[in-house]
Amino acid sequence: MLLVTFSTGDGRRRLGVRTRTDVVEVGALAPDAPDTLLDVVRDDAADAVAALLSGPVPDTARHPVDRVRLHAPLRPGKIVAVGLNYTEHVAESARALDTARELPQRPVLFCKPATAVIGPDEAIEHDAALTAQLDWECELAVVIGRAARRVAPERAMEHVFGYSVLNDISARDQRRGGLWFYSKGQDTYAPFGPAVRTAGDVPDPHALDLSLRVNGEVKQESSTRFMLFRIPELIADISAGMTLEPGDVIATGTPSGVGAGRSPQQWLRPGDVVEATVQHIGTLRNPVVAAP
Repeated sequence: MLLVTFSTGDGRRRLGVRTRTDVVEVGALAPDAPDTLLDVVRDDAADAVAALLSGPVPDTARHPVDRVRLHAPLRPGKIVAVGLNYTEHVAESARALDTARELPQRPVLFCKPATAVIGPDEAIEHDAALTAQLDWECELAVVIGRAARRVAPERAMEHVFGYSVLNDISARDQRRGGLWFYSKGQDTYAPFGPAVRTAGDVPDPHALDLSLRVNGEVKQESSTRFMLFRIPELIADISAGMTLEPGDVIATGTPSGVGAGRSPQQWLRPGDVVEATVQHIGTLRNPVVAAP
């Protein structure tokens, strides 16, 4: 099931289920239906939503895909991001960004604030006063469904609600003291969406193709099977010292092909369009504009 947050002409945000041609408005199916995707996550209500869809769906609940606006699926409580989680990206980062050449022995973690989140077709802001090196990173996002504290790897997947796409936008010239928070945490630096695919619909999240295009040109193309630390290891490592709550997101890292690692280096500029794609979830499209 592909869950979205959408609006129509009235601007009111609603919970929907994406089909090939329509977005089905969940709230129009029953008076006690969940109002938001975060409600579904917190209440573990994916099966209840699926049950509503198994019955008759009135025409008034169906909205053509081309007549709705999609938003970020939810606002995470926190985004825990993973750096250097693909072998070839470790190598290109060592060449371009002076990070360690050795493969990390434990996950490299940092956070992105919820204020950085934008949805599909919302603008990534390029502030020339803050960066001349704006970069892209396509990542599989894991949406936590059940609180996780000191979770063993073999039980970790029980805490996953579903999967989405996150573009870890980075101002490479804003690393401060080697730290990434300001470089990656600025407003609009976490495009997220366009949907959340429920975990039961993804038999193996470590076998998903992912890619990224800038102005239609492929920049990244890989698969989640090349992760150094897989999702159970990440959840176990993070939850060893930090409680993961329903609606939190883990951004699982990016493969090679980022702008910093190219020769010559390439950076995002106003007027560019970035499209990050993860198999079975969708494409997250965002334009780049000059910051106001």
